[in-house]
Amino acid sequence: MSKILVLFAHPALEKSRVNRRLIKEIRSIENVTFHDLYEEYPDFYIDTKKEQGLLTENDIIIFHYPMYWYSTPALLKQWEDLVLEHNWAYGSKGKALVGKKLLQVITTGGSSQAYKKNSFNRYTVREFLIPIEQTAVLCGMIYLPPYLIQGTHKLNKDEIENYARIYHQFIFNLSQDEINLNTLVKYETTNEFLEKLFLNKNA
Repeated sequence: MSKILVLFAHPALEKSRVNRRLIKEIRSIENVTFHDLYEEYPDFYIDTKKEQGLLTENDIIIFHYPMYWYSTPALLKQWEDLVLEHNWAYGSKGKALVGKKLLQVITTGGSSQAYKKNSFNRYTVREFLIPIEQTAVLCGMIYLPPYLIQGTHKLNKDEIENYARIYHQFIFNLSQDEINLNTLVKYETTNEFLEKLFLNKNA
């Protein structure tokens, strides 16, 4: 079994329909540690050693957040800047994260159609995530394709429930080592992998 750390960052959670539902779905899963950064550090004073300890104790690290201006919320960026120290997370002596997996769970107000070449945002979500993917590579981690919930402003209750159900099942399966990571990493998004997986199961 794998231990999972969910680093959740949402600066306006009280306004969120989708993220509040998603995190409710995973908090009770065994071997999952849910860590709300804005709740833990409202003053932005991050306990670097505590955070490094959490990373050390877990096998899979999840950055769960809404996309803000094509990037992470400010506190998650500060977390990266302070916690991923030279000669701890990277550098000649920085081996603490080698072999761990990094997954991003991201919500966007814009639809999936808005994140295509020659569309409104000009680039795919995966392209916007290149800095974090490279961070994972630099730290010797295995980067897993993101799980995306898009067009959140227009999702109805049933659609939100479906995303929450899939999220729960995926995280549970990850914790049980029931996901073929060698296959998953070949996809652009985890969504595509799960769609193919469910189609094969229902065939």
